[in-house]
Amino acid sequence: MTPQLTLTRQDLRRLAITRQHLSQKETPAMLDVIRDLGCVQLDPIRAVERTHLLVLWSRLGNFDEAALERLRWEEKALFEYWAHAASLVLTEEYPVYSWGMRQRRDDPGRAARYQKWFDEHPGIIELKNHILDRLREEGPLFSRDIESENSLRYESRWSSGRFVGFILDYLWTNGEILTVERVGNQRKWGLAEQFWPAWTPQEEWTAQQTCCFAVQKAVRALGAATVKQMKVHYTRGMYPGMTAVLKQLVKEELLIPVKVEGLSDDYYLHAADLPLLHELQNGAWQPHTTLLSPFDNLICDRDRTEALWDFFFRIEIYVPAAKREYGYYVLPILHGDQLIGRLDPKMDRATNTLHIQNVYAEPGAPKFKKTVREIGQSVMSLAAFLGAEQIVWGNVPDAWLGLKQAG
Repeated sequence: MTPQLTLTRQDLRRLAITRQHLSQKETPAMLDVIRDLGCVQLDPIRAVERTHLLVLWSRLGNFDEAALERLRWEEKALFEYWAHAASLVLTEEYPVYSWGMRQRRDDPGRAARYQKWFDEHPGIIELKNHILDRLREEGPLFSRDIESENSLRYESRWSSGRFVGFILDYLWTNGEILTVERVGNQRKWGLAEQFWPAWTPQEEWTAQQTCCFAVQKAVRALGAATVKQMKVHYTRGMYPGMTAVLKQLVKEELLIPVKVEGLSDDYYLHAADLPLLHELQNGAWQPHTTLLSPFDNLICDRDRTEALWDFFFRIEIYVPAAKREYGYYVLPILHGDQLIGRLDPKMDRATNTLHIQNVYAEPGAPKFKKTVREIGQSVMSLAAFLGAEQIVWGNVPDAWLGLKQAG
């Protein structure tokens, strides 16, 4: 019997970082980066830059945003849907998301909740049909084009209370409509059937096919992963029959059970990444220093981040300013295979100034001039990407005061 493979936490960190194109290893084309990540989260907050752009900048540097727009709206290689959160996902992987759409449409509990809304608010079904009719007759529309002062309303603490937004979300998660254009944060909605390019795979996958694909996708994106980590990654909560699928993938030798030193949970490594693991263990590791979006794929699972990096990270956007420990929109500093600190930045677009309000070093973070120089270079790269004409530094740790020479 072959002895079980054991990885160090360093092995796993380096494998995950390399698989997610955050090492110094040559970075492939943008679409290939997104393929390996599986999805790129969307979020409206722009204190620095929107997260999907930051995630790509961390890997590609000062990339051409127009190239991303072409992938989204002209080539339609990407579309917006739920992955582990609302995200950019791959059109070529449509069968995975189509399965999720069908499950949402057919879920009895969800159907009952919506039926309750329909029963309590007469006219809502007519509003839904009206929206679909307008999209069919007039083509894509912004939600503001559909709204009217006479739209049905409901009590809400979290939104305008208009049913148009409620219905658009319902139709989107059902797969009936999609975002077909964006102007800033404003989404233009169109019928899904009119969005898909001719090459979109339309076969309907079974639950087993869907889970088999998603498990392998998640494991490869994470380097190696536990069952819990897979479940919250890629297609969060959409892993039907996972126990049987894992057993089959192990039997087929596509997944390899591994142990990670110092961690009690069982991990799985994809057989396709075994050669890369051996390369990294034998000296092929190429460290890189960059900054990460708080929603970056590498660290979006906070429990995993703490287990592998001893780095406790929680976003403080919804924490009152006086109670924040680090800041509103903090970017962790990835240095090689370590998370060594955090930046509290804010981009002032009126003055084209990137303010680094605070810099925090983790206990034991390196103090070498080379480390400080590489952090500074990352900040200057970010400033260039944002179009900042100057960098203004706030509080910086004594050991990293050399950062203030950057920019």
